[in-house]
Amino acid sequence: MSSKIVVLISGSGSNLQALIDAASTPLLPSARIVHVISNRKAAYGLARAANATPPIPTSYHGYPPYKTSHPSDPRGAYDEDLAKLILNLPEDQYPDLIVCAGWMHILSPKFLEPIETAGIPIINLHPALPGAFDGAGAIERAWEAFNRGEIAETGVMIHYVIKEVDRGEPIVVKKVEFKTGESVEDLTARIHDIEHVAIVEGTKLALEKKSS
Repeated sequence: MSSKIVVLISGSGSNLQALIDAASTPLLPSARIVHVISNRKAAYGLARAANATPPIPTSYHGYPPYKTSHPSDPRGAYDEDLAKLILNLPEDQYPDLIVCAGWMHILSPKFLEPIETAGIPIINLHPALPGAFDGAGAIERAWEAFNRGEIAETGVMIHYVIKEVDRGEPIVVKKVEFKTGESVEDLTARIHDIEHVAIVEGTKLALEKKSS
């Protein structure tokens, strides 16, 4: 029986594409992506899901309306509804694993707790080494630190999601050496290539751990 994966995205979905391409191959055997959720309506990743064979069902779950509808705690209300969206998916889309692949929204306990209660692990891709450059802008901040002579390497990790941002247990860690004179754009492109490999490896390991 194949494992079912729900992927959360915010942008172009290149890491989602890596997962789509790897699903049901030796890289990610007995696994399929059953639903893609974006917090941005125009995210190209939604088109990638629609263009997959067979097409992958998608949902748009936008944050801005919650600022008006729940002014006292928009983030909590948003996350609570996101958890409900996933937990109420039909049986053939109910996930064994949730993968955050370029998901630009910090998940609060209002999301994490019901998902944990349901026994669904959540993993995230972060373009930095464990304990370094948590949060947004990690590649740019690492590049700046290298150019100040403070560090010699950065990296990519796949880790379990906990309430402390980018501090969950690492599953896959790949180091990236800096190149003198390299632009931040070139570094970003190199890191994205490594991300596409790491996210598949991390997803496979997380599914294996859950089924063991």
